[in-house]
Amino acid sequence: MSHRSELIATDINAYLAQHERKQLLRFLTCGSVDDGKSTMIGRLFYDAKLIYEDTLRALERDSAIHGTTGGGFDPALFTDGLRAEREQGITIDVAYRYFSTANRKFIIADTPGHEQYTRNMATGASTCDLAVILVDARNGVVTQTKRHSFIVSLLGIKHVLVAVNKMDLVGFRREVFDQIRADYIDFAARLDIPDLHFLPISALKGDNVVDPSPNMPWYQGSTLMHFLDNVYIGSDRNLEDFRFPVQLVNRPHLDFRGFCGTIASGIIRRGDEIMVLPSRKTSRVKSIVTFDGDQDEAFAPQAVTLTLTDEIDISRGDMIVRPGNMPKLEQRFDAMVVWMSEQPMVPGKQYLFKQTTKQVSGTIDTMRYQVDVNTLHRRDAPTLGLNEIGRCAITLAEPIAFDDYRRNRGTGSLIVIDRLTNVTVGAGMIMARVTADRRHDHWDDEPASVRLHSETSQVKPDERQARFGQRPATILLTGLTGSGKTTLAYAVERRLFDMGRVSTVLDGQNLRLGISRDLGFSSEDRSENMRRGAEFAKLINDAGLICLAAFVAPSEEVRQRAAEVIGRDRFLVVHLAAPIEVCRQRAEGNPYAQAEAGEIANFPGVSFPYDTPASPDLTLPTHEMSVDDCVDQIMTLLSARAIVR
Repeated sequence: MSHRSELIATDINAYLAQHERKQLLRFLTCGSVDDGKSTMIGRLFYDAKLIYEDTLRALERDSAIHGTTGGGFDPALFTDGLRAEREQGITIDVAYRYFSTANRKFIIADTPGHEQYTRNMATGASTCDLAVILVDARNGVVTQTKRHSFIVSLLGIKHVLVAVNKMDLVGFRREVFDQIRADYIDFAARLDIPDLHFLPISALKGDNVVDPSPNMPWYQGSTLMHFLDNVYIGSDRNLEDFRFPVQLVNRPHLDFRGFCGTIASGIIRRGDEIMVLPSRKTSRVKSIVTFDGDQDEAFAPQAVTLTLTDEIDISRGDMIVRPGNMPKLEQRFDAMVVWMSEQPMVPGKQYLFKQTTKQVSGTIDTMRYQVDVNTLHRRDAPTLGLNEIGRCAITLAEPIAFDDYRRNRGTGSLIVIDRLTNVTVGAGMIMARVTADRRHDHWDDEPASVRLHSETSQVKPDERQARFGQRPATILLTGLTGSGKTTLAYAVERRLFDMGRVSTVLDGQNLRLGISRDLGFSSEDRSENMRRGAEFAKLINDAGLICLAAFVAPSEEVRQRAAEVIGRDRFLVVHLAAPIEVCRQRAEGNPYAQAEAGEIANFPGVSFPYDTPASPDLTLPTHEMSVDDCVDQIMTLLSARAIVR
């Protein structure tokens, strides 16, 4: 396979246009030292006829001096360009190579295998879509294989190809390949690698690199080049959450003010409503300016300039998002940190933290644990040394807008900079999960005393059903503030009462006026309010009543935990799907404006995310339906589920 195209000779403009539209795949090669990473890349280029003739002659000449193949052609020299690398026959720094085929453009990062250069490997992997992990067929899965696999998983690389190299030195035996494959699968079960593949190759001889190997007829899969050219990465980009970190305010003259940057994720269209963080000011997109002229829409990872319909104070480091899809805006969070400095990390020391285009000062408060990358076990440690990885609690001088790294690599990553030397000393992956030093999560708590036990009523559940003519259930009405949850809950209660049925409304706001008056509005407090509500709903259902629970309940995870408490067989979710613009107009007291002004913190739809229910039992567009129509739909659902007759 070659990168050449017939269009080069016939229509150069058409070729350049075709080349511009090709999908870009970034991948890295990693693994233990001497597993053959550089050799594999050199063979890939050589067999695909991607090496220029003068470079090829130079490589053939250098092979006699620096090569490790007894004077024959050494493909590894194609990427090992440093003098120290050629003298030692190892890779020290990350080497980048570029090529293209008829389908794709490629950027290869050849990363070092030595443990002391782990930070270099992490740097090369940080922007990649795919990892090729080489394993020496003679040695199998070794410590450094596990180390690099863990870093690949930590950095969120979804596609991994394990290339079992040097099959020629084990007689191309299938049982060797199968054993290594089984060993790696057993180890990788503890990692987050959603797309895992295996390939037997001989990089030095060229078996299964570009052309299928006649020496391994038992392997019927694709070659390395075919795999790289066809692996599907189209769904890897986050096109749901629009995040636009502002890099530059462009003010060439009095009549133009644009905000320049690279879209980290999502899609933006002309006329869309946007919000600026941290000020929470809103406006609409007036135009999307690019090098090729104004566009109707743009998407990640395009570099664009946005102009807005309103004059808003926006500076470098601010982030433009959608009002109904907000990142977290906090000063305190946890991150998995790869330490890259000879000087160990000092908890409590002031560092600079750079995330997207924003740079703020802060401290690493404490080390929660260090990860032994050889065994994946956690261990207590006071600090991090060079190439070590651990989970750290970080506090910044001001809030930043971020997402969980697993969801959004662009806004979930940061680097740590020494304030005195301005040297990057660490790289972090933000974890949005709740940390242990915040409000305790009571969902899984055991009773305070082992002497406690449940009492059983003398009235049986079937007797209650016969008396009330209904089956007990909890109907969770969830949606943004202003979507109509409480209004609809009381309307359904009225309908059921008129039918002679027994129900009660459990309103989340009423709960906060009483049993939950001690709770705020952080994610932990919202979770606890829902937990208390779920426990109440369970007691109501145990009494044979229907519970109409009106809660914002913004977290899908918390809703699922509530279902476990109440019982999934008697838990229904009704999503009130009114647009945020409608909710803004309906909500009493103008809470959306207060949230945008910073007067109300962690407000769903503004400064706090709302997870749309994954599979609700009923979805009601309350902006299009009357209250009576919505009640009719809910009553139909209750009848279909045999809750009421």
